[in-house]
Order: sequence, then structure tokens, then C-alpha cells
Amino acid sequence: MNEIKAIEAGQMKEEVDSFKVGDTVKVHFKIIEGKTERIQIYEGLVIAIKNSRVGKTFIVRKNSYGVGVERVFPLHSPRVTKVEVVRPGKVRRAKLYYIRSKIGKAAKIKELIVSRKAKASALASAKIPMLPVAKAPPPEQPAEEEAAE
Repeated sequence: MNEIKAIEAGQMKEEVDSFKVGDTVKVHFKIIEGKTERIQIYEGLVIAIKNSRVGKTFIVRKNSYGVGVERVFPLHSPRVTKVEVVRPGKVRRAKLYYIRSKIGKAAKIKELIVSRKAKASALASAKIPMLPVAKAPPPEQPAEEEAAE
């Protein structure tokens, strides 16, 4: 039993992207076609997360040309390079399977509104440098030469 846990521990990612059910995410997925590799971005709503150590998976749903498409991604797969949260969602369920039967605006999830303090602490913990806020230039003063004349 300990050998199995040791093998699983070796295959797990050290840093896992933090997201939850209800978030709209962009999954950067590595695709290998022959000898070439490229990264494809799959954007959609996380409707379920299944926890099982190395076998942890999440289901992302998107609408493509009016047809609902779902895809299951293994979280610890080396092909999933990055999971980027586009819009945090506000939900009260662990599984959002009811979204499958909804169409149009009814299929939307409310956005989780976070305070400025929480955003700043999240950015600081993610070690993302914050961009400085551009200040407006001071209003122009009348030239002193005109006043002297």
C-alpha cells in the first residue's frame, strides 16, 4: 500500500491552480500532433470537481455554436499546463449538473463579487506584480510670460 502512495505522490503536481465549482476558467491544454506540440485554450464553466488524489478531475462545460460541450480534465495531468480563472462564480451547490438543461441567460451563474482587500491579498499571494495606477497630469497653468506683459 505504501508503494502505491509513493508512486501517486511522485505523479502529483506540487502547485495546483486554485479554482472552484461555478468559476469560468481557461484551461491551457497541451495537444501533441505528430512531432509538433501546441497549447489549446478551452474556456468554460466548471460544473463538477471529483476528488480522488491523483485521479482528481474537473468537468468544464461551454456552448459551441448552440451545442453544449463538456470536457473532463485530469487535474494532475502533465498536459494541463495552467488553469486560469476568468470570472469567479457564486454558487451554492457542489455539482452544477442542472446547467445542462438550461438555455441562454438561464444558464448563467452569478459573479462572485470580492472586496478590494481580498483581491489585493489574492494578488499578493499569487505573486503577481500589481501594475501602478496611471495618474492624470496636473492641469496646465497659464504661462508666466503672458502675465508679465
